[in-house]
Amino acid sequence: MTGLARVPAAFEPVGKRPRRSGKFALRFWSVRHARLLQRVYVAFERVLMGSAPLLRRIGFERLERPVAAVERVTKGALFDCRMCGQCVLSSTGMSCPMNCPKGLRNGPCGGVRANGNCEVYPEMPCVWVEAWKGAQRLRHGTRAMAQVQPPIDHRRKGRSSWLAVARGERSSDTSRVS
Repeated sequence: MTGLARVPAAFEPVGKRPRRSGKFALRFWSVRHARLLQRVYVAFERVLMGSAPLLRRIGFERLERPVAAVERVTKGALFDCRMCGQCVLSSTGMSCPMNCPKGLRNGPCGGVRANGNCEVYPEMPCVWVEAWKGAQRLRHGTRAMAQVQPPIDHRRKGRSSWLAVARGERSSDTSRVS
């Protein structure tokens, strides 16, 4: 693949190279601490669901931009989130599948290297190898990884998945993390 121009995936920031496994990155910390983050989110989801009537009264559309901005910063730091609007972190061991240069949401491609690194970026650990490590730490995580994820709805890119939970657009399954 050397010498060929590479087209960035739909959720990959143009010109941004992936993190190397040796460099500190919170997304690798998040995978290692997936169980803790799952517990935090379960509590957070209860707050979201409990505040849904108030959020509805304020107006979900009015809240979309500020909540999405907070979500982008928070999840961006913890998971290198790409704000797809359809978060499946609990199904992927707290490893955001949108970090995959190929945008795969249901498992690794056939090009995972023998050392567990990405086919496209040899210096980057495969998102799905990391996802499996994180899933083993989650309650019901390996079972959740077996669930087929629907394709990305690109109309939701940049929207808050937190507000989607509060609006009831997502099931309130507490084993899921958004």
